Formats: sequence, C-alpha cells, structure tokens
Amino acid sequence: MVGKNDSHGQPCFDLELASAQRHGQGIAGIDEAGRGPWAGPVVAAAVMLDPGDIPNGLDDSKKLGEATRERLFAKIRIKAHWAVAIAEVGRIDRDNILQATLWAMGAALRALPSCPAAALVDGNRLPELPCPAEAVIKGDGRSLSIAAASIVAKVTRDRLMCQLAAIYPGYGWERNRGYGTAEHARAIAQLGVTPYHRRSFAPVRDAIALAGAR
Repeated sequence: MVGKNDSHGQPCFDLELASAQRHGQGIAGIDEAGRGPWAGPVVAAAVMLDPGDIPNGLDDSKKLGEATRERLFAKIRIKAHWAVAIAEVGRIDRDNILQATLWAMGAALRALPSCPAAALVDGNRLPELPCPAEAVIKGDGRSLSIAAASIVAKVTRDRLMCQLAAIYPGYGWERNRGYGTAEHARAIAQLGVTPYHRRSFAPVRDAIALAGAR
C-alpha cells in the first residue's frame, strides 16, 4: 500500500510511471463515488490515461466545481479508456457498503477494453482484480489516473441522482446527491423511505422503525 503524501500539490503521473516500470505499460486508476450517502448506488470508475495526451486540470473530484468536472469528463471520454460499474442499493444492503464498493471497483476494471498491466486503487483496501494493484491513500489527490477515475465516478453518480430526483421529488437529491443533509432527513420524515434508500444505513433504518411505531 502506498502511504499518504504529506505534500499539498496537484496529482501527477509519478505513481503510474513507477508502476509501469515494474509491470509494463497500461496502468489503470480506480476510484468510487457515493460510499456515504443514505440513498442511491455507489459508482466505481476505472481509467487508463494515454501518457502522451493527458487532459489538463485533472484533480480530486471533490476539489472541482460541477462545470469543471463535466468538462473534464468529456475530455476523459475522448482521450482515455474508461469504464464504470454501479453497485445498486440491493447489493449495498445485502453485502455492506465496503464489499459493494470493492465489487464495483473490480467490475469497473474488468469492463475496460483491455486488461491493464496494473492498477492504482484509491484508499487502503484492494478489490479482487485480474492484475497487480496498489492501494493509494488519498490517491485522488496524488495520481492523475485515480483523479480521472474520481471525476468519472462522481459525474456518473451525480447524473444518476438527478434522474432519481425527478422520479422521487422532495428529497433534494438533485442538490444533496443522497447524502444525509437536514433537507434529506426532513424529507424522509415527511415522505417516507423510497426503494433507493439504503436500509442498512442507521438513519434510514431508524426512520423505518419510527414510522412503524407510529
């Protein structure tokens, strides 16, 4: 596992180059979006950048505004190999959020057009993968490939939550993306729980129990 970088710089391609020296060309970055929300799926993305044509401005998706993420996603779609995998709420409730996330990460990598020589995975846990891999703590701020994956995962999930918000209005998913905001909590109390709420998460489970006790 690659440890935390104490610097506050931008992500770079150093980890990819080091991995390519060990394993060969073709390194994928893997990241996810949506582990913490009360509602909606968790989305993982895998991205293999072209070392000679890397989009400018890649960074941890959390540091970027929505318009910048959308612009970069459009460039990634053209300039890189990428894939996403979605772990739906049923899988999250059945397997738990960690296992669902690891499954999605592995599925995203397997959905790439070709198997990479190795992978760099954001975080401190590795999914089962068909290639060598390294876990990189805070990888979305250190590796350009992981940063690209974080953008793809975030934009994909945000779009999904906006679609779900149109089907289930009132919860503010177009703004809170399913996270546990005060607005979301009030909506659950007033409107109840939808099929897209994670019943294994304590706030949702408690809301169901409270409604049943009334």
